[in-house]
Amino acid sequence: MIVRLVRAFGVLAVLGSAMGTAQAQPYPSKPVLVIMPLQAASASDIAARVVVERLGEGLKQQFVVENVAAAAGLVGTERVRAARPDGYTLAALNNSILTILPNINRDKARFDSVNDFIPIRGLATIPTLIGVNGALPVKTVQEFLVYAKARPGQLNYASGGPGSPQHLATEMFMHMSGVKMTHVPYRGATQAAADLAAGQVQFMMIAHTLALPFLDDGKVKPIGFAGGQRSAAFPNLPTAGESGVPGFDYSSWIALFAPKGTPDDVVARLRQEAARVMAMPDLPERLAKSGLEIWNQPPERLTAIIREDHARWDKVVREANIKVD
Repeated sequence: MIVRLVRAFGVLAVLGSAMGTAQAQPYPSKPVLVIMPLQAASASDIAARVVVERLGEGLKQQFVVENVAAAAGLVGTERVRAARPDGYTLAALNNSILTILPNINRDKARFDSVNDFIPIRGLATIPTLIGVNGALPVKTVQEFLVYAKARPGQLNYASGGPGSPQHLATEMFMHMSGVKMTHVPYRGATQAAADLAAGQVQFMMIAHTLALPFLDDGKVKPIGFAGGQRSAAFPNLPTAGESGVPGFDYSSWIALFAPKGTPDDVVARLRQEAARVMAMPDLPERLAKSGLEIWNQPPERLTAIIREDHARWDKVVREANIKVD
């Protein structure tokens, strides 16, 4: 009997030692999954992959980006919210998901943008162009407004789907300019951009990243910039606010988050490494080659930006009566 007890305690000691060793393993000790709730090759996806690749190199572990493109990002975001908060499931989320969708899809967006996710670092802004098909006989926003108002409802605009950034930005643009166009939703912004270039639709709020393949041959023609300030990549392209739509400002950003409840030491490790990656001197140029601009925002600033954006879009959505089709 005594021998059996000694053996049992010996087994328990070995198991306890093994568990202690496993728990003591430094983070990350296995691959990390980064959920991207949007389409592959979208501007947000490209930005996340550029930074996440370097994050994995620094932490000497594989960071795997998985695209979960459904319901304008709601499905992937909900998956992250419900994930085990151990640092092995992260999310790359943009402002459309966190600050716009909750205002237009209040019944389905069950997450709390501020309290359900822990900000790690801002990654990039996504310059958005006001783009038209190259064959459209306009060169500026002013000319487009005249052309479109003379043809109410006859022009089609493309988006990556109901509730997508392109949908919301265009609805706001129409509300503020008095233009009426017909929405043509696609299953992702990549296909929407391709059909804009092909002439299947005439108008799109298109990320610089997605417009790049079609700019040199003129298949997509930028007539204005959607942000509140001119883009560094297009310094001579006036904003919509400068071009007859005062107050219009659609800016898009993407950042890295962890689920609520992720251990403090893991969050600190991720934040430390993300800050190092974002400070790499060649990163701005690397992002710029993909039509992106670096957005090195610390976590505390991210929280404030989310609150500010959420409040701004609440007002815009109510005033423009924007709804998901």
